[in-house]
Amino acid sequence: MIVREAGRITPMNSARRQATRQKLYEAAVTLIAEQGFSSTTVDEIAERAGVAKGTVYYNFASKTELFEELLRHGVGLLTRSLREAAEAGVKTSGRHVDALDAMIRAGLDFIARYPAFTQLFVAELWRTNRAWQSTLLMVRQDAVTVVATVLKDAVDAGELSEELDIPLTASALFGMVLVAALDWQAFQPERSIDDVHAALSRLLQGRVASG
Repeated sequence: MIVREAGRITPMNSARRQATRQKLYEAAVTLIAEQGFSSTTVDEIAERAGVAKGTVYYNFASKTELFEELLRHGVGLLTRSLREAAEAGVKTSGRHVDALDAMIRAGLDFIARYPAFTQLFVAELWRTNRAWQSTLLMVRQDAVTVVATVLKDAVDAGELSEELDIPLTASALFGMVLVAALDWQAFQPERSIDDVHAALSRLLQGRVASG
């Protein structure tokens, strides 16, 4: 068994701390989505996570830092899922347009799994003067860059027109999946994820790939 050695963080301690942070992320995102950042207290986050209040401050210096790290963590998961989907899509068919379609599905899967986080993320994108604004913009750009890279590869491979505005199209595709998925979750929950994916795929093929 691995134990703490002279103040060092061992693999076992690191895994335990990560598990604790995950519980705090889940508690925070649910509470903040329900009642807003200002109305959510550290005591409530600790209670929802099933830990002592001191545990929150052991892992994060403040509620603001917790929320900032939550944004990094959540969008990081989304970015990683988009990148892995793109790599798998190209490997399967050899076409970058198919990688874009795979990324749409990965985005829908993520949003279906983490609806509260996605709702919170989209809401924060439209707010200003937040302490975490720069972090939010940075992690959003990381995700959009994954889409832009695949678009550029598709243009370089002759699959898409050289006249394509890659930065704007990447932002549009990223936003399309976020907004369409939230609309699906809120107003059309009876539709299956396959149905929603098919609709967005047709939109992709008609508006981007045909170019």
